[in-house]
Amino acid sequence: MSAALESGGAGHMDAIYRHQRHIYDLTRKYYLLGRDRLIAGLNVPVGGTVLEIGCGTGRNLIAAARSWPHAQCFGFDISSAMLETAGASVARRGLAGRIALTQGDATAFDAQGLFGRASFDRIFLSYTLSMIPGWQATIAASCDALADKGALHIVDFGQQERLPRIFRALLFAWLARFDVTPRADLKQVLVDIAEARGLVVDFVPLWRGYAWSAVLRKPARAA
Repeated sequence: MSAALESGGAGHMDAIYRHQRHIYDLTRKYYLLGRDRLIAGLNVPVGGTVLEIGCGTGRNLIAAARSWPHAQCFGFDISSAMLETAGASVARRGLAGRIALTQGDATAFDAQGLFGRASFDRIFLSYTLSMIPGWQATIAASCDALADKGALHIVDFGQQERLPRIFRALLFAWLARFDVTPRADLKQVLVDIAEARGLVVDFVPLWRGYAWSAVLRKPARAA
């Protein structure tokens, strides 16, 4: 068991989402923008694998399984309450055979230990980095779990850089109530981690900086 799980990280998330999980998907669709754009751009190879880190209610994994019916999907979350909701949603849609769920810590996950496999063709993080204290370690671990020609897809809150300051102030104050902190240095961290691993980075601000989107691609291993 990871240090975060043992030290109460899981309990903290459960406390936040124990009740919210029942209305999470209904309310978040209005401001967690870019999730479906990310899923549509995964371009999962035939027979490929997809991992979502911080899968929450399972909403994104279900959408990915439907968008890429040939893919095998995996997801983990630190919150057992969220996983309970995710498992029920996956089963209700008849996708239990294609989506595997488990509990894990995003900052120090062991793909082999969690799912019995060392790498994935596609990994994605949707509005999770802004909630993970050790988010830089999560990005590094995700890159290390990419298969050859694999890609890490990210979407999260940006810095609202082309939106009115009052909008940014109000949004950030509201997000702080849920322990959400948009990462101002996300782009530079991505560049540094990618350069250290020989990955290629594509970084795109969305909707005047409301959200930031990024893809880190791993080239094929030289023969």
